[in-house]
Amino acid sequence: MPAITEESVIAALRGVKYPGYSRDIVSFGLVKGVQIDGTAVGVLIELTTPNKEVGDQIADAARLVLRNQIEGLSDAHVQVQVPTPQAAATAPQAGAQNRNRIPGIARVVAVASGKGGVGKSTCSVNLAVALARLGSRVGLLDCDIYGPSIPLMMGIHGRPALTEDESRLVPPVRHGVRLMSMGFLLDPDQAVIWRGPMIQKTIHQFIHQVDWGELDFLLVDLPPGTGDAQLSLCQTVPLDGGVVVTTPQEASLGVVRKGVTMFEKVNVPILGIVENMSGFTTPEGVRVDIFGHGGGKAEAARKSVPFLGEIPLFVAIREAGDSGVPVVVSDPTGEPAAAFLAIAQQLLERFAPAR
Repeated sequence: MPAITEESVIAALRGVKYPGYSRDIVSFGLVKGVQIDGTAVGVLIELTTPNKEVGDQIADAARLVLRNQIEGLSDAHVQVQVPTPQAAATAPQAGAQNRNRIPGIARVVAVASGKGGVGKSTCSVNLAVALARLGSRVGLLDCDIYGPSIPLMMGIHGRPALTEDESRLVPPVRHGVRLMSMGFLLDPDQAVIWRGPMIQKTIHQFIHQVDWGELDFLLVDLPPGTGDAQLSLCQTVPLDGGVVVTTPQEASLGVVRKGVTMFEKVNVPILGIVENMSGFTTPEGVRVDIFGHGGGKAEAARKSVPFLGEIPLFVAIREAGDSGVPVVVSDPTGEPAAAFLAIAQQLLERFAPAR
């Protein structure tokens, strides 16, 4: 009789679908622990919904599939932890919100800022490339309809192709990342003069009429502020989390609080705050805090959200963005790239599959 292993238990649990959905509890990341004692198995499942009925259904289904598929099993103890409604509101949703998920895309993460000029798009492109370099399948959606900058920063232009049946756009690939932007569909000097409903329609099309394929992460570069584009995205697809980019000075922190509040109001988990332009080191090795220092970390502590790290001012970051080759690609072993890779690693750990 073969020994019972953690791998065989996880494989069996992949047969347990989340009630009402075609996706299983393992791919949703709900299985948090497996213990094996001879022929007895214990499983810990943590839900993000406070619905006890859902928990009971999953527990019953897990016990049944373990007994049917694990040879020699003597006992299956399944513990399902259900959060309070308050805790569920701040956790990545695996329940009702998943009804509108994009097929093939595991996680959708928005990168936002309360105001312009803080380097949000620079962070978006470098985080996307960093996640790709760390082994993830990544897409990057530029939702800044009025001022798209992703084509420039990723060094790719021209209109995307269509699928064979001409029903969807095929995202171009650059630096290992699949891309979509309004900038691909407009002449460089053409202005977008649209009201809210057109913004909402375009974002819906970018989400559902683009052949994204299989992705581990779809990063969404939002325009600054808390307007139509942000609300349209939250209504169009369930977000697994939001990253808020700020600079250290109070002028930025005052509005970044609005970005955090926006995510909280639409029940999007705050994955963390990134402090960009946190300091500049002169050629002589002297650090100059042009925009102050530590404001992002202090704000993260005040809002009780993770602080993901600091991105110092580097000329190389700006030069790389202007040239269309993000610094994580142009100098992957340098200090600027290391800062982005460290933040990308934290995102991977946040969404690491249960073992």
